[in-house]
Amino acid sequence: MRFMTRSLIAVFLGALALGLLAVAGGMVRDTLADRAAQENMPRMARERVFTVRVMRLEPGAMSPVLSAFGEVVSRRTLELRAPSAGRILEMADGFEEGAAVTAGQVLVRLDPADATAARDLVRTDLSQAEDELRDAQAALELSHLDRAESEAQADLRQRAFERRQTLSERGVGTEATVEEAELAFAAARAAVIARRQAEAQAEARVATAETAVERQRINLSEAERRVTETAITASFDGVLSDTNAVAGGHVASNERIASIIDPDSLEVSFRLSTAQYLRLLDAQGALIAARAQVALELGGLEITSPAVLSRAAPSVGEGQSGRLVYAAIDAPRGFRPGDFVTVRITEPELPGVAMVPAAAVDAQGGVLVLAAEDRLEAATVEVVRRQGDSVLIRTGALTGREIVAARNPLLGAGIRVRPQRDAAAEIPAAPDLVALDPERRAELIARVSANTRMPEQVRTRILAQLEQESVPSQLIERLEQGGGRQGG
Repeated sequence: MRFMTRSLIAVFLGALALGLLAVAGGMVRDTLADRAAQENMPRMARERVFTVRVMRLEPGAMSPVLSAFGEVVSRRTLELRAPSAGRILEMADGFEEGAAVTAGQVLVRLDPADATAARDLVRTDLSQAEDELRDAQAALELSHLDRAESEAQADLRQRAFERRQTLSERGVGTEATVEEAELAFAAARAAVIARRQAEAQAEARVATAETAVERQRINLSEAERRVTETAITASFDGVLSDTNAVAGGHVASNERIASIIDPDSLEVSFRLSTAQYLRLLDAQGALIAARAQVALELGGLEITSPAVLSRAAPSVGEGQSGRLVYAAIDAPRGFRPGDFVTVRITEPELPGVAMVPAAAVDAQGGVLVLAAEDRLEAATVEVVRRQGDSVLIRTGALTGREIVAARNPLLGAGIRVRPQRDAAAEIPAAPDLVALDPERRAELIARVSANTRMPEQVRTRILAQLEQESVPSQLIERLEQGGGRQGG
């Protein structure tokens, strides 16, 4: 009985397995038949639609901004050099790198012993020259008297000779007496000539003595100047740089001791291409006084100052190209000579231009314009300026129409798109600037000044930025969120 039961169960399971295999085979057959039927049916083409950002061309008057990199330099620098060799006798308190000095302050004093001795010797020589001049003047006065006496004796001898000659003509005198009188007159004339020669020599002696006195006076002035130059002073208010002197040290003639830089008189030098330089010239070919902005990056923050173009270098320079231009910095606080800065120059205004992203225009000036039924068509615009991620174009007949803000290789003429008109297609705006009231400005300055963990250089530059009329809102937010608290 048990054997029969097991046999029936085995038969049932075998029949069930065969049934399942038959069902599976039918399903596979139906699937293959459906696929073959679909392959034989004609396919319908489906148009692909791309989503793009578009922007409207609205031309207006814009001032292009030309960016360049430059270096801050001092407009007024004084090199302190030793006028003569000598030993440094004393130095001013605080004679060190970065120390502030005032005009007329004695910074270094050299040993004046040699210069004083030389001055005293020149004074002695001057006294001798003056004595020689007095002697020559006295001798000249005596020569004047001697010549006058000789001329008087010559006049007397002449009258005597004429009288003897008259008596001889009357038969009273003899020929011998006339000859004696004539010889005496000739001797008197010779004496007058000798006295005149002596007088001329005396006058020449006086002139020589006067020249010697004047020369010694010049030497004395030079010697006194050298004594004065042993005290090296500052010509204007500034800060010391490149100090190279120690008390008691010996310096050579014309050796540089230090330099004085005026921190309130700075400018930035930067190089432009010839094409960029030509855009900054007026009708007469002179450099225009264009406004500019000098910016110094500092760990995500930026110190800025207005500036104005002042001049251009007269020559290109060996191995250089373009033009070297200088701009005077209006608010130099926070800047130092040698800083590498960004200069943004505002060019003359251009009418009838529009600003679009650089990705909207290809290298040949082509753009994709949104046409009817949201399809694209190709057009060409005139590129006026390329500045960073933006370009200035002349729209022409495309004024008021919409263009693709960011091209890609999949887009082209005739392609249908789904336009997106949102703020993402606009040019990113410049950082917001906030005008602070006196109370809020004083609070922020006090917060930065109380931060003992902030580096001194960073603190100085942030304070310089806070003292400007407009302050970036990002800086204000960082300070108010704890960036300027003590220990933060």
